Amino acid sequence: MDRPSAVERALREAAPHEIFDVVRSLIERRHGALTVDLLLVDYAMTELQPVGVLPHTRTPVPVHDSAPGRAFGAQEPYCVHDRPASTVTAHLPVSVRGDRLGILSVTLPAADDGGPAADVLADLQDCADALAHEVVVAERDTDLFLQARRAERLTLAAEMQWQLLPGRSCARAEYSLGAQLEPAYAIFGDSFDWSASADDLYVTVSNGMGEGIDAALLTNLCVNALRNARRAGLSLSDQAYLADQAVYGQYRGERYLSTLLFRFHLPTGEAEVVDAGSPRVWRVRQGVVEPIEFEAQMPLGMFEDTDYVAQRFQVLPGDRLLFISDGVYDALSPAGEKYSLRALAASINSTRLLPAPQVPRVMLQELLGHRGSGPAADDSLVMCLDWHGRPAAGPPGA
Repeated sequence: MDRPSAVERALREAAPHEIFDVVRSLIERRHGALTVDLLLVDYAMTELQPVGVLPHTRTPVPVHDSAPGRAFGAQEPYCVHDRPASTVTAHLPVSVRGDRLGILSVTLPAADDGGPAADVLADLQDCADALAHEVVVAERDTDLFLQARRAERLTLAAEMQWQLLPGRSCARAEYSLGAQLEPAYAIFGDSFDWSASADDLYVTVSNGMGEGIDAALLTNLCVNALRNARRAGLSLSDQAYLADQAVYGQYRGERYLSTLLFRFHLPTGEAEVVDAGSPRVWRVRQGVVEPIEFEAQMPLGMFEDTDYVAQRFQVLPGDRLLFISDGVYDALSPAGEKYSLRALAASINSTRLLPAPQVPRVMLQELLGHRGSGPAADDSLVMCLDWHGRPAAGPPGA
C-alpha cells in the first residue's frame, strides 16, 4: 500500500495558515533553496500575488510577460538561470484537478550544468502538487490564501459570488473547463457552476437580474436551489422546476434568473439542455464557429409552476463549447455595434488554439478592447468547455 510522502504528512499535521511555511522549510532543508515563494493568481487572473501577512508589501508579478506567468500559462515548470549570481529559479504550477491556483517559485544554487537536475525538479513539482491540495482544504479554516488573491478590495456582492463558485477551471480525461467573471472585483449577478460524477457532468450558467447585493442574493438562492435538487438525484427538468419554485416563492416574479442547464453523459457525449434564459452557447467544430440555438423557456422564478422540458444535444470529441452571458454579446462599442455582431466570432476564432482555462480571460480582455475604457453596463461571463470524449478502454490486462 502506498503511504503518504513526508511532505504530505507534514502538511496534514500543520495548522492551515502554516502549510506554506512547512513546504518552504522542507524545500530549504532538502535542496538548499535560497528562496521559496508562493504566488497565487488574483481574481482578475492578471497578477500573481505573493502569499504573506497583511498588509502586503511585496510587488505582485504580472501573469503576462513574466517567468512565473509563463509557467502558469503553460502549466509546466519553467526555469530561469541567473549566471552572474550562479542561481537557477524554478517556477512550478500549483494546480489541483485542473484548477490553476498559482506558482511555487524556488531559487537554488546553480549546478555545474545549470540545473536543476530532473529528479530535483520532479521533487519540487511533487511539493507544489501537495501544497495545491492543502491550500484548497485550508481555505475552509484560514483567510490567508483568499487574502493573497486580492489585488484590490472586493465589493460585498463580489465576495458572495466568488465564494459561490466551484473554481475557475477543472479537467479530467473527458473534458477541460475554464470560466471567468468580470469585473472581477465588482461582479453581482452572473455565476456558473459545475459538478461531475463517474458518468455525468452538470454545468450551469446563470445571469441574475439587478445589481449589487440584490443580484448576488438572487443568484445565491438559485444556485443553491439547483445544487439541492441535483444532490437529491433529480432530473435536469426537475432541477430547473424546483429552483424556479424557490426563486418565485421568494420574489413572486419580481426578480428572476436567466439560466442554462446542461447534463453531459461522459461515456457518449449525449447531453440534456434546459434553456431558461439569455446565456448563449457557441460551438467550434472542425474549425467552424457557429451559435447553437435551443428552445427558449421561461427564466427561473418568472412565473409560478413553470414546467421545463429538457432538449437533446450531442457533443463530439474535439468540440469546443463557449457559454456566454448577455454582458458579453450585448456589449456595445463606442460606435454602438454589439459585440455579438462580428467581434465575438472573431474572438472565438482567435483563441481556438488556447487551452480551455485560458480562453475566458483572453476573450474578456478582447471585450474590453471592443467596448472601450468606460465602465461596463453589465457584468460578463465566459465559460469554455473542450470535449475530449471518454478514452477507449485498453485490452484486458493492459
